[in-house]
Amino acid sequence: MTRLLIVDDEALVRAGLKMILESADDLEVVAEAEDGADAAEMVRKHRPDVVLMDIRMPRLDGLAATREVQALPDPPKVVVLTTFDLDDYVFRALQAGASGFLLKDTPPRELVQAVRVVAAGDAMLSPTVTRRLIGHFAADARTDRQRVARQRLTTLTDREREVLAAVARGLSNADIGKELFMSEATVKAHVSRVLVKLDATNRVQVAILAHDAGLLDQ
Repeated sequence: MTRLLIVDDEALVRAGLKMILESADDLEVVAEAEDGADAAEMVRKHRPDVVLMDIRMPRLDGLAATREVQALPDPPKVVVLTTFDLDDYVFRALQAGASGFLLKDTPPRELVQAVRVVAAGDAMLSPTVTRRLIGHFAADARTDRQRVARQRLTTLTDREREVLAAVARGLSNADIGKELFMSEATVKAHVSRVLVKLDATNRVQVAILAHDAGLLDQ
C-alpha cells in the first residue's frame, strides 16, 4: 500500500484528489494539509511515500515546502500540483527535489498511474516534458553550468554515463534495459549508483545535470 499526503489550500481539491486516489486498491491518503507550512510536520507524523503538493498556497508555497520536506531524513517523493503547466514555480520546485509535476485537471486514471510511477521511483517525466524542462534551464548561465556539470560526471563509469544519458532522454528503467541489453534490476542498480555519485535526490535532477554537461550531444 502506497501512503499519500495531500497538501492543498482548497478543501474541494483535497476531497476530489482523495476520492480519485483511494479508488485504487493500492493507494491510501493517510493525511491532508491545507498549507505548505504544515507539510514537513505531517510528513514526520504520518510518513507518507508520496506527497502531492500544491504549488501556490497563502502562507508557505509549494516551492518552500518542497525544500523543507526534502531536507528531512529519508524524505518522501514529492509531486507538484499546478494549474499553470511548466511555469517558473514548477521548474524551481523540480530543482528543489520534486520528482515531477501534475496538472490539476489530469484525468483520474492518469493521476493514479502517475502516483504509482513516482512511488516506484521510476521516470515521472515524459520525453516531451523532459525536453521542455531542460530547455528552460539551458539558457541560464550555460557555460558555467556546463563546466561544473562535466566535472561532476567524471566520477561515473562509461556504463553509468550510458544509463544517465537514457534517463536524461526520459526513458523508463524497462526501456533503458531493452536499449542497453540489461535486466531492469541491473538498470535500477546503475541508476541508484548514479544518484549517489552525483549527490542527487531523483531522476529529474540528474537529467538536468546530463543536459548541462552536454552528454546527449556527444
